[in-house]
Amino acid sequence: MQNENIQKLHNLIQSSKNIVVIGHKNPDGDAVGSCMAWGLFLKHLKHNVSVIMPNPYPEFLNWVPNQDQILIYSDDKENAQKAIKKADLIFTLDFNHLSRVGEELQKALDEVEKPFVMIDHHEQPDDYAEVCISHPEYGSTAELVFECIDLLNFTEKIDKDIASCLYLGIMTDTGSFKFSSTTARTHQIAAKLIDKGAVAHQIQQQTFDANSYSRLKLLGQAMQNLEYLEDLGVAYIHLSQKELDKYNFKKGDTEGFVNYGLSIKNVALAAIFKEDVQQNIVKISFRSKGNFDVNQLARHHFEGGGHKNAAGGKSELSLDATIKKFVSLLPDYKTQLHAAF
Repeated sequence: MQNENIQKLHNLIQSSKNIVVIGHKNPDGDAVGSCMAWGLFLKHLKHNVSVIMPNPYPEFLNWVPNQDQILIYSDDKENAQKAIKKADLIFTLDFNHLSRVGEELQKALDEVEKPFVMIDHHEQPDDYAEVCISHPEYGSTAELVFECIDLLNFTEKIDKDIASCLYLGIMTDTGSFKFSSTTARTHQIAAKLIDKGAVAHQIQQQTFDANSYSRLKLLGQAMQNLEYLEDLGVAYIHLSQKELDKYNFKKGDTEGFVNYGLSIKNVALAAIFKEDVQQNIVKISFRSKGNFDVNQLARHHFEGGGHKNAAGGKSELSLDATIKKFVSLLPDYKTQLHAAF
């Protein structure tokens, strides 16, 4: 992390009173955790801070400390827009293209002339930010937030709430420390957060062991729909809108489902395809092992992107046509898939 960026970050924070922190659309544990942690940290520095999410986050994140202070743009546009217009400085966390906040919120951001700071760990960042702290080698944005606080020499400001939020972000985006992006530094930061008050087993339980009965029934349906292409080392799940509706699907209910496919021996690539009739698209999540790059697969074929081993995309074809397209692409990747075993 460049000292020049940290100095610019320090100067911008010092010269700003009203600050907005924004996460991406369909926020996950890292988006909510990193944004809340950064917002709480800035409040400890006596700034007026508004944390904004474009739309609601999954129910399993309702335990997050101080989450009642988050402004949901889709539910409270008036107050969110007031905060944006009043802001001296805007932070965008866990995304690197303004399109990731959705059309309406992006328009509101495009209309203001305020300095932006990006803190993110995704590849190929856009150039909208005055300060860009972008490190794709990190497993989570929460780790980068900790590093920023550390390099600003303010680790004494990390209390139990901030530590818990950061631990959440790290835990969820590293697959509970299973993904290849997990490093020795990741574990060192996690240990420091536990020392600061984060209760690791409680955060794990509150996040992953708060299932509804309908979610587990949906998981059962997903497992019935699991397809395994043994010769290619690929597994995929498909869920129709009818199946989602049958089990009262709520945002976040399919979180982690794709990893069941990846857990099959000798599978290098897993995917889940979810039909969304309201948006007339199929939403896709990809996971991979080793050097198989799902970021490139998603970017080239499914209007998406992300990380080498975790990415997302979409398709405007039907569910069946999308799956056929996906399967038809696989022979071209057979050598790479076998090399990733």
